[in-house]
Amino acid sequence: MFNLLRMDLYRVKRSKSVYVCFGLLLLGTVFTFGLTWLMGTKPGQEISVSLGMISLEEAKELDGMLGDMDLLRFFRQICLDGGSYNLIFGIWVMLFVCADFQSGFIKNIMALHQNRWNYIGSKVITAWIVDFCYLVFHLLFTMLMNRLFGNMLPYTRWKDIVFYISWVWFLTTAFASLTIFICILTRSVAAGSVAVVLLSSGAIVRPLCAILESLHMGDWLEYSIVITCDLGPQRLTSVKDLYVYVVGFGFLILYTMISGIVLRKKDI
Repeated sequence: MFNLLRMDLYRVKRSKSVYVCFGLLLLGTVFTFGLTWLMGTKPGQEISVSLGMISLEEAKELDGMLGDMDLLRFFRQICLDGGSYNLIFGIWVMLFVCADFQSGFIKNIMALHQNRWNYIGSKVITAWIVDFCYLVFHLLFTMLMNRLFGNMLPYTRWKDIVFYISWVWFLTTAFASLTIFICILTRSVAAGSVAVVLLSSGAIVRPLCAILESLHMGDWLEYSIVITCDLGPQRLTSVKDLYVYVVGFGFLILYTMISGIVLRKKDI
């Protein structure tokens, strides 16, 4: 598996899609910071009023818009809470995995590496590494933007940042393993794209959760990947908050195992 992993990491380094997707994350962060500064700060509101973007009355209503917002909460809202991170990261995972099937390169890989579990392991570990780089560099970029915008948001304690990023890393990698499973099952870019959009946005889980809650049967859906990303704790306050690691690690193992079983049973 080490040779496969080294090959995949080399492909990641040479791939344009991994940089394009990360660039989209950064572009969204710049746009959100700029809009928040224009609407939520006094100097920004003065510019907005002069440009006719908002009226004086609206500017007064926007006073205190940031409230108790800190840097980590802001990062969370522009990244994980709305599903944008899972969408962009999932699209990259889908393109990366489906490229093997679309180009026929999977036949060459399987001819040299007959143990198909090695293929799944390599893809999951590669996604895990890229996911870590995305999260860390995106967070650092968010800190840089906050600095450029005059420390608009108060900084969060490092122990809270480490706790949040660590469990989010497990959950988003679990989402990547789900994406890998769908790509191996369908071997279709179109099907993979639709699945990533629907799953990352919660378009499947949230309506299902609402239906089951009306029947008093929806409690277990609170531990789905999407809902846990939205509602998971921002800081560690008790041992109960550690459930997010169990959810992330559990789904990561589950979808990795299912992917390996499907790949073994299907013809290449």
